[in-house]
Amino acid sequence: MIRPEAILCPKPAGLYCASGDFYVDPVRPVARAVITHGHGDHARPGHDLVMATSETLAIMEARYGLGYAGAVRPLAYGETVSRDGVEVSLVPAGHVLGSAQVVVRHRGLTLVVSGDYKRRRDPTCAPFEPVPCDVFITEATFGLPVFRHPSDAGEIEKLLGSVRQFPERTHVVGVYALGKAQRVTCLLREAGWSAPIHVHGALESMNEVYRRFDVDLGPLEPATDAGRKALPGAIVIAPPAAVSTLWARRFADPVDAFASGWMRIRARARQRGVELPLVISDHADWDELTGTIDEIRPGEVWITHGREEALGRWCELAGIPARALALVGYEDEDV
Repeated sequence: MIRPEAILCPKPAGLYCASGDFYVDPVRPVARAVITHGHGDHARPGHDLVMATSETLAIMEARYGLGYAGAVRPLAYGETVSRDGVEVSLVPAGHVLGSAQVVVRHRGLTLVVSGDYKRRRDPTCAPFEPVPCDVFITEATFGLPVFRHPSDAGEIEKLLGSVRQFPERTHVVGVYALGKAQRVTCLLREAGWSAPIHVHGALESMNEVYRRFDVDLGPLEPATDAGRKALPGAIVIAPPAAVSTLWARRFADPVDAFASGWMRIRARARQRGVELPLVISDHADWDELTGTIDEIRPGEVWITHGREEALGRWCELAGIPARALALVGYEDEDV
């Protein structure tokens, strides 16, 4: 029987399928690319052909403009395409809008490239779907036992509790433009916050993509035109880099908040000067990573990036062969 390494293997440009002549999330321009999701470390421009969900293609167009690829091929969840005997399909990853796992089947073997994923409910995207497979290729961004994310609802209540406690202050929440901004917005709506949420202009293009795919963000207003000491009692969302700038100082005695899985590490919060850390992540935590592997029970686990050693050791103790692929170019920014 063919070995999995003959179907997918690491190359300088990324994870490559020789039999089908395509890459998954390549880090440099290639002839054929299958893209798991729209974050910039996975979805780069310049490929001759890009295959991804319609949502991911829309995100790439919003980020890179028309002509970011020579050609595009939308692929719906569950749809299968074949090339030289290799079957490729996409299933939801639960990471951000349009995010997908890439399922590769060839000569009786099934390999799943999960991309970035999470297991908890997200009102802005389809939930992760486990796929039985011979090889499960996983991230390990939060692949240490210290990373056990609290409930999203509890973190949002922490934010709303601070708003109630300090009604004279503006709460400025650092959120990444793709995924986190929209998720935090929808979680606030679910928690009962019906007032307008004020948005930094850099987030609007991604908000518009989410609206186009029927994600209801509720009333949003621009924060860029607010005057000095403006918006007491309001919630403003902005890119993390804007929270610590003079732009944010215009608001009424601003409370600096930041929504990220890294806020579990108090030293990171202190280093960034975050007054209100919110542990809200779009990546699987330790229990979700290990629980997913235990649920799927693949023949092998390959780890693409993150804390490979700890997750590899857990797999070893669970009797599942595991190894790190040491792929380069994937960051832990959008967490």
